[in-house]
Amino acid sequence: MKVLIQRVLRAAVTIDGRECRRTGKGLAVLVGVGKNDTEADAVWLADKTARLRVFPNEAGKLDLSLLDIKGEALVVSQFTLYGDAKKGCRPDFGSAAAPEDAEKLYKTYVHALDVAGIPVKTGEFGAHMEVEIINDGPVTLLLERENGR
Repeated sequence: MKVLIQRVLRAAVTIDGRECRRTGKGLAVLVGVGKNDTEADAVWLADKTARLRVFPNEAGKLDLSLLDIKGEALVVSQFTLYGDAKKGCRPDFGSAAAPEDAEKLYKTYVHALDVAGIPVKTGEFGAHMEVEIINDGPVTLLLERENGR
């Protein structure tokens, strides 16, 4: 499982021309689910996301987490994180989980963030979306976990 995390001043998702969900200061999280990912991977990554120290303290050092700043998260499913473009120019998505499996683990990740105390807004799984991300820093990190590793 892969999560691409961006520290944001605000983020929003628009579906069918209507802005559906908006967050303030916090994280925009793009979630990709691979074929062999498990619920344990999703929960571990959600915990890591909530506790990841990517916000500055008073001295400007990255030392505070989403929980510390009482920030929000916009979480969007992003199967293209599993795109492999090593051969040719057309990405191969063969490592991505089947949609029904990916949706289950995406929802597990979202639920685990919610249980951790993070206010979560989401995109719509499988929908074509416009995602607005006002990156702060910029600070962008890719977290990965596959089969407990």
